[in-house]
Parts: sequence; structure tokens; C-alpha cells
Amino acid sequence: MPEQATPRKPRARIDLTQGPISRTLLMFSLPVLGTSVLQSLNGSINAIWVGRLLGPEALTATTNATLILLLLLGVTFGLGMAATILVGQAVGAKNLDRAKEVVGTTATFFTALGVLMAIVGFAAADQLLHWMDTPPEARAMAEDYLRVIFLAVPFMYFFAFMVMAQRGAGDARVPFYFTTLATALDLIFNPVLITGFGPFPQMGIAGSGASLLLSQAIGMIAMLAYLYWRKADLRLTRADLHYLRPRGELLRTIVIKGLPMGAQMLVISLSGLIMMSMINGFGSGTAAAYAVAVQLWTYVQMPAMAIGAAVSSMAAQNVGAGKWDRVERSAHAGVLINVLLTGSLLAILYVIDPLVVGLFLPGQPNAVVAAEHINNIASWSFVFFGMTFVLFGVVRATGAVMPPLIILIISLFGVRIGFAALLQPVWGEDAIWWSFPISMMTSAALALAYYRWGGWRKARMGHAAPPARQVEDAPNTGLGEPALGAEIVEEGPAQLADEAQPKPT
Repeated sequence: MPEQATPRKPRARIDLTQGPISRTLLMFSLPVLGTSVLQSLNGSINAIWVGRLLGPEALTATTNATLILLLLLGVTFGLGMAATILVGQAVGAKNLDRAKEVVGTTATFFTALGVLMAIVGFAAADQLLHWMDTPPEARAMAEDYLRVIFLAVPFMYFFAFMVMAQRGAGDARVPFYFTTLATALDLIFNPVLITGFGPFPQMGIAGSGASLLLSQAIGMIAMLAYLYWRKADLRLTRADLHYLRPRGELLRTIVIKGLPMGAQMLVISLSGLIMMSMINGFGSGTAAAYAVAVQLWTYVQMPAMAIGAAVSSMAAQNVGAGKWDRVERSAHAGVLINVLLTGSLLAILYVIDPLVVGLFLPGQPNAVVAAEHINNIASWSFVFFGMTFVLFGVVRATGAVMPPLIILIISLFGVRIGFAALLQPVWGEDAIWWSFPISMMTSAALALAYYRWGGWRKARMGHAAPPARQVEDAPNTGLGEPALGAEIVEEGPAQLADEAQPKPT
């Protein structure tokens, strides 16, 4: 007699509206942190491949094209965060239909936006590089690379949307798994397609772009297939296709709330370019030392960014559930975890700083000393950066998106750039380095003041739809995604109606 098929292993989920806050927040943050580390390492390793296999002109070409891509992704970040918060609030309120409306509207919007960007960007690649004043010797390669990158944009946008939607409802593990897959594929495809290994064609600089396209497409499709296979609560089945018709109210909310969050990334990038122009005035040695410091700062700020993203998801769910005491406690826990993690990382950095800096600048003792000097002055202030990012994550979970943008403009343009420009005649280079901790402490103080006394608790993300269908647990999210929690509540594939309530972590 044939054996019965083994039932699919149940999955586990976190309900961010229940359980101990600190432990839940920390466990949710770790996969987000792992994703950020992987993406940064991926970019660094791919830059090494391009530089070694194709030369400095090719590396210049990819750098110029990447600046354009980062600009596009900055806009996507804001729109995606708006959708993430809406999903989180719907999950917290256990309003399955509202969450599906958000997913369907956002999926259609991101798909249309990605295709539009691909068409316009492919046609305008040469003009964009001309506006950037790309060096002539790198222009042709940059154009070849950029055109392929624009073809990858629809896959990147949709993949990013799925990742952010998953996190919005409480699952950081599934995004981590499939981001890891995409990163690994990119690392493999990059040298293979550049050089033409085995059956693969030799594509040169375009191969690096094709590697990104293939890895993002495969990662996106694999994640989507997995989520449908898990029979998610919010998978858009044939009967749910009407959710793909954009809801005007939701779309307006996503754009109106998302653009200020995307503008935060633009403010950070623009202030960085202005600071870089000041630093360039002190010569290539100082610029190289600063470049190394920035490489290290990229990793130092990752815990803060991961905790900020996690606390935003937790706060959004609890706002939807009306559990304001947990929103407050999430903020306190997030700040404490940030201080511990970022502080520990900084302590390690100060110990190994001479060794690490020397790896970047071999045979340049003066630049090594300068880089160590920069880190000694500025690195410790990333604890305040983390506090700011966590508090921003909490207040934007309600829909308060303009105050964080205003705070960034004040601290980066008014304080950082103003301080550096005014005191350079007196302090020289040190005026620039000290502008970083001064501005970070300013932004932390303003963020704390707004958190304590601002009106963020009264902000709203559009108008909530009345619940049409209730579920006992936090629902799954995305186009067929499983429940966006990853650890706590085990559930069978059929989402049985008599499923037990989620247990605290």
C-alpha cells in the first residue's frame, strides 16, 4: 500500500504585535543586516572583477553608471517604504483585504514604473552619461553597461517590492534567503560573462550588467515561485486579480508619502557629493584617505539601518493593531540595541583600524595615518546616526515622513556643510572631519525632540479601509508570499481556520 505523501513542513512566523519586544526585534534585524552586508560585499567584489579583468576605464564606466542606478533606487526606496508601512499596518489590524489591495496596487505600479524606466533609460543612456561628464575614454563602455542595467530595472524594482512587502508584515528570513541567492549568482555570472567561460559568450563590460540582470531575474522568479508554493494568505489567485487594478487612494498615499522618504536618500547623496568636492580640494592623498574611511563607515552603519528597518515594520504592525504602548517600547528597544551593536562594532574598528586601512592603502603611510585620523574623529558618532535612524523608523510608521526629511536637510546642509565651510579657514581638514559628529549629534537631538514632542502619533497613511475579512494571525503578504513572519507560529500549508494564536518568541 503506497505511503501517504509527507505533508509540507509548516513554516514559522513572527507576529510583531506580540511577544517580547527586544528579542523579537533583534532576531528580525539580523537577516536584514545580513542582506545589507551581502549586497555591499557583492558590489565590492564585482568592482574588483571589473577592475582586474577589464582595467581602470571599465571600473570608471561602471562607477558612473552605478551613480545613475543609485538615483533610481533612491526613488524606489521611498515608494517601497510607503507600501511596506501600509502592509504592516494592515497586517497589524488583521485586515487581509486591505493588505491585498496594497500588494496589488503596488505590484502594478512598480511593474509599470520599472518598464517605463527601462524604456526611457535605454534610449537616453548616452545623454545621461554626457550630462554626468563621463570621461571620454570610458564613455563607450559606460553606455554598453548602462543600457543592460536599464533592462534589469523592472526585475530589480519588482524584487525590491517583494522584499520590502515581506518585511512589512514581519518576515525578514525569506528576503534574506533569496537575496543571498541573487548575490551568489551575480558573483558567479560576473567573471563568467565578462570573459566568456565555457558555453557563455564573452560580453566584456556588458557581461557585468547582464550578470546583474540574470541574478535579479532569477532571484525574483525563484522567490515568487516559492511564495506561491507556500500557499500564502495574500497570494493573488485567479479570483483575486481585481486587486491588481490600482486603487487611486492607495496610489496617492504611496506617492505622497513615498516621495519624501525617497528624497531623504537624495539629500544624503547630494550632501555627500558636496562634501567630496570640499575634500578633493585638499589633494588626492586626503581624498584617498577619506574614501577608505567611507568604506569602513558603510559597514559600521549597517546595524543601525537594519534595526531602523526592523523597528519600522514592528511599529507599523502595532500602529495597525492600536498597540501604542508597544510602539513606544519598540523605539526604546531599538535605540538600546543600536547602541550595543554599533558601539561594539566601533570598538572592534578602533582596535583593527590600522591593519584594515593598510590593506586599502599599501605603501602609502601618509594616507594611512590620515585615514586613521579621520576615523578617530568621526567614527564614534555613528552611534548617534543609529539613534536617528531608529527614531525615524518609528515615526514614519504612522505616516510622518516630512519631519525626518526636514531634520536631514537641517543637519546635513545647514550644520554639516555649513560647519565645514565656515571653519575650514581656521581648522583646515579637521573642520570637515568634525562636521560629521556635530551634524550626527544635531540630527539625533532633533529626531529625539520630534519623537518626544512632535505630532507623529496623529499622522496617518491615507484612509484605512474597513476590514472585509479577518484572520487570526498576521496575514502573509505579497503576490503569493507566505506570512511575513519567520520564526514563531507554526502553520500548515492550508492555513487551517482553527490555527492556534501566535505564541510569543
